[in-house]
Amino acid sequence: MTPPTKSALVVRGGWDGHVPVEATDSFVPFLERTGYAVRIEDSPAAYADPELMAGIDLVVQCVTMSTIEPEELRGLRRAVESGTGLAGWHGGIADSYRNSSDYLHLIGGQFACHPGKDPATITEETAENNFVPHRITIRPEAAEHPIVAGVQDFDLVTEQYWVLTDDYIDVLATTTQQVRPWDPWQREVTSPAIWTRQWGRGRIFVATPGHSMDVLNHESVRSIIERGLLWASRAE
Repeated sequence: MTPPTKSALVVRGGWDGHVPVEATDSFVPFLERTGYAVRIEDSPAAYADPELMAGIDLVVQCVTMSTIEPEELRGLRRAVESGTGLAGWHGGIADSYRNSSDYLHLIGGQFACHPGKDPATITEETAENNFVPHRITIRPEAAEHPIVAGVQDFDLVTEQYWVLTDDYIDVLATTTQQVRPWDPWQREVTSPAIWTRQWGRGRIFVATPGHSMDVLNHESVRSIIERGLLWASRAE
């Protein structure tokens, strides 16, 4: 194991359906092996501590929905603008703090929907109703980016995120919502699935796959997220 030379702050909580404790715990050994001292917090309150945040090289956030106080968000934004990296997956970063437009502005994309199976076939409410086969497609122009280099397009059966984004993101991979007989939309919709964002001196990494541990343990998803954590971390 590499002796710690950097500091990572893991912030987790929110909706339990995304198993924030188990999910983040699964990445802590990787961070420690690659030279991070890891601190874990169960709320975004730590963001409001300027002394703490000044020493953080990477924030790994896994907080679905929930809320954030204004001073906490200001602290996170200040840290990222000063060079702290921010990274996460699925609802833990792309569906956090729906009460804050400033958070959305920071991330550059927001979960809107995960269209599921044909409602006519659903007999009971379960999470699996939202699991559909879909492909994650690496953009050819991004194929040499260190986060996705050597990764081929891959297929998943899980939630497929339809996200609303702005033009100030760098898209590494996409996924396309098909038009099915029961859907109200009338043409295919392609959403970013993996993206990065430069914010001040800081880097932001977002992966929309990651609903459950089986997805996080998928070889390509795991590799992309691990690379994304390292890429986002404060530059030397």
